[in-house]
Amino acid sequence: MTAPASARPPAIELKGISKAFGPVQANKNISISVAKGTIHGIVGENGAGKSTLMSILYGFYKADAGEIWINGTLTPIPDSQAAIRAGIGMVHQHFKLVENFTVVENVILGAEDGAMLQPSISKARRTLTELATEYGLDVNPDAIVEELSVGHQQRVEILKQLYRQADILILDEPTGVLTPSEADQLFRILARLKEEGKTIILITHKLREIMDVTDTVSVMRRGEMTATVKTSETSPAGLAELMVGRKVLLEVDKAPANPGDVVLDVRNLRVVDGAGVERVKTISFQIRAGEILGIAGVAGNGQSELLEVLGGMIPATSGEILLHGEPIDITGRYSNGQSRRARGIGHVPEDRQVEGLIMPYEAWENVAFGYHHDPRYQSGPLMNNAAIKADCTEKMARYDVRPPNPRLPARNFSGGNQQKIVVAREMDRAPDLLLVGQPTRGVDIGAIEFIHKQIIALRDAGKAVLLVSVELDEILGLSDRIAVMFDGAISGERLPEDTNEGDLGLLMAGVTETQGAA
Repeated sequence: MTAPASARPPAIELKGISKAFGPVQANKNISISVAKGTIHGIVGENGAGKSTLMSILYGFYKADAGEIWINGTLTPIPDSQAAIRAGIGMVHQHFKLVENFTVVENVILGAEDGAMLQPSISKARRTLTELATEYGLDVNPDAIVEELSVGHQQRVEILKQLYRQADILILDEPTGVLTPSEADQLFRILARLKEEGKTIILITHKLREIMDVTDTVSVMRRGEMTATVKTSETSPAGLAELMVGRKVLLEVDKAPANPGDVVLDVRNLRVVDGAGVERVKTISFQIRAGEILGIAGVAGNGQSELLEVLGGMIPATSGEILLHGEPIDITGRYSNGQSRRARGIGHVPEDRQVEGLIMPYEAWENVAFGYHHDPRYQSGPLMNNAAIKADCTEKMARYDVRPPNPRLPARNFSGGNQQKIVVAREMDRAPDLLLVGQPTRGVDIGAIEFIHKQIIALRDAGKAVLLVSVELDEILGLSDRIAVMFDGAISGERLPEDTNEGDLGLLMAGVTETQGAA
């Protein structure tokens, strides 16, 4: 006879967990209890200590003090292998997959049955098929990982943990790289896992997700656990205030746009990649001073290539790009001997770790990238490192980067604070044209409010902004005009006040007015 839930020990109980990195106290005497068979959310600002706490639970870090209890038993976890033996699996924000391996090869990596791989692969293929059917994780075991969508790659990560017989799953910002439809599918999978008795810890900045899928939510602030509440007894506004310590504006507050002269004029732009695939299909649009043009669309429909061409990262095949009526070279990074930044273009790329930062380099070095020739950074023929560090210190204070240490390598900041470094570098100079891709991906609610205000402030200062985001509420809240991309082309344009998520979703799926009427 099964014991009632109230009589069962918690799946996880952390008692008095503390962890410091030098002078930075990442976790301070944290205690938390997670009931079996529940989805438990953990929220907090960037740098609040959420990922550190979960990394201790998964054995990546060793706590300076405290105890870990699993299913009522004191369980030392010195490394990730011990965590796996304890039935704990972790799906990281940035996937730990070998991209040129197959799904089944990734799943057995580190869990082989012996020196002969073929029996392990055959066994894993059978088990994966069973798991995929049981939990709705439809993935071809023999597919190459790099050929899968991001959503399917995440399924591989979940399957990898289930193959290792994990009963406790930790998901760190699982929807940060997913489209809305992929996120919905993930939550259906999590509900199925919960029904089967799995325990899930969900770390996310998205309060709507917390409200929709969790049973209980814990709030962290500055390394401490400040509250644990039943999700049904709280609200997004209440959680935001617990996270930040003040009331937070959850909706974008902006005055009507006052568009001026055309800043960016894109004419018949076409991009064909190295494999001969047409990624951008002869699109044209304009952005005026003092307005934000939002580009909506499911990832992979040409938005990334559009941003990369405008930012000078890849060449266009044909077409024209005019900035203030003057052409920009579409074949490379430079036009008329000047870089894009020297022409007044700022660029917050979609992937901060690949395109926005050099991860082993320190924050002050990353703040200078692309602006090496700024007179403020020069001392005769040499770089003035002291001036760069001082400028970085000021930017960190203005943009609330935590910890505010210019000498810390970029890889040692949380994902949200990495984003703040990129945003500070590109927005602080008030460029005439700001290209911004996924500005708040993996960023906490307080920082989202701040970044949105900075974007609006640029617009109100007469700057032009091109915004690419998979978050439809962000597109609707920030944009003055919205263009939707599907299969490399613009499938429709809308004014925010004349549309909604359902209407935009149809355009994102390629259903145009003509098709809808047919």
